[in-house]
Amino acid sequence: MTQGGIWSAIVVAALVSFAVRVLPLTLIRKKITNRFVRSFLFYVPYVTLAVMTFPAIIEAAGTVAAGIAALAVGGVLAWLGAGLFPVAIASCVTAYLIGLIG
Repeated sequence: MTQGGIWSAIVVAALVSFAVRVLPLTLIRKKITNRFVRSFLFYVPYVTLAVMTFPAIIEAAGTVAAGIAALAVGGVLAWLGAGLFPVAIASCVTAYLIGLIG
């Protein structure tokens, strides 16, 4: 990609990002009362975070098996109500042990 192409891509990305943030603020003046739209907007940040981190979780351990095992252990512990630190430690230990085996 040429120097001009890179700057063009940066400018287009900035404009799109700005438009996505500013247009709802300028176009929607009153409170949103639709339950579906409100629930959709409530979950957007969580889904976005999950979509960005899920591939990294699977690939970070070096092997896919270790990543999936760590994700499974972390998911089960989180589902059972464990805190962030115990879930992180258990996931790291699981990834390390599966990495040693495989």
